[in-house]
Amino acid sequence: MAPNHLTKHTLLSHLLLTFLSLSTAAHIPAIIVFGDSTVDPGNNNVIGTILKSNFPPYGRDLTNKMPTGRFCNGRLPTDFISEAVGLPSLVPAYLDPAYNIKDFAKGVSFASAGTGLDTATSDVLAVIPLWKEIEYFKDYQKKLRRYIGRARAKYTVNEAIYIISIGTNDFLENYFLFVTGRFLQFTVEEFEDFLVSQAAEFLTSIYRLGARKISFAGLSPMGCLPLERTTNVIGKGGCNAKYNRVARDFNAKLQRMISDLCRKLPGLKLRYAGVYDSVLQIISNPSHYGLENVEEGCCGTGKFEMGFLCDSKCPLTCPDANKYLFWDAFHPTEKINRLMANLTIQTSLREFI
Repeated sequence: MAPNHLTKHTLLSHLLLTFLSLSTAAHIPAIIVFGDSTVDPGNNNVIGTILKSNFPPYGRDLTNKMPTGRFCNGRLPTDFISEAVGLPSLVPAYLDPAYNIKDFAKGVSFASAGTGLDTATSDVLAVIPLWKEIEYFKDYQKKLRRYIGRARAKYTVNEAIYIISIGTNDFLENYFLFVTGRFLQFTVEEFEDFLVSQAAEFLTSIYRLGARKISFAGLSPMGCLPLERTTNVIGKGGCNAKYNRVARDFNAKLQRMISDLCRKLPGLKLRYAGVYDSVLQIISNPSHYGLENVEEGCCGTGKFEMGFLCDSKCPLTCPDANKYLFWDAFHPTEKINRLMANLTIQTSLREFI
């Protein structure tokens, strides 16, 4: 999709979401989510990791203004997608004790902030590895069968929309930080290939468990995250061109793998959700989107704060996150999450809804 097309539809986002919720509610039984902090609504709240966001000012723009564990000032892309197809406006975290199988029957996220395609990535901050997310998916299906019966559970699993967003941490938290030894084991090109193979194994696993309609998000221009700009001293605070090149190369390999897998697995409808070009377009033309700052986060100085460094004691946190591309030094604002949700609805999810 051309970036200017995204801009046009952004102006009609509320209308689009309302129309979809009225016209498609009967066709999609559930939204099922795997991945990292881009789609984690709070699973990290209940595990032994320092990577959490269940405190203010996270969540300050939610309806109840309460932090949930979402790494955002408000909702995530998956929340907007769920609402757009007539399902609840918040996709619950599977480990959140406030929810049960009645809630999860319409939508659930197994995602964990800080995780990656590489199990070594999840070890860095002691978060949920991707293989464990699959185990939770199996457990979910058992509970679902007990709740609505085997036939209806099978229908829900087969007809649900699956959203997967993962991969950035593998590079920025793992490979390029030299903390796991992967940089000694692989060249960056070999590491890209390794991650794509891990993605293929994961997708095959959930396919065998019944997943059929899947959107897999590519990497954004990760070299333009505020934290990467801050550490890009040689580049004088600009986007890290090397990291962006790696994101593009990985995305190309991911798309080839997706095409191959669709040929191999009967009935699989696996679609690539590309966000790279659209995010770059936002960075290049911020005023088009009503943005004033695309280089720093809203929280604190906006240069390095995330998680516990982005708390209610940060005196510099901006009053209006809608003017920012980034909420903290790593994650987008709710406004951008809405944009990305609409992009996904209009592209990789279009045939499903």
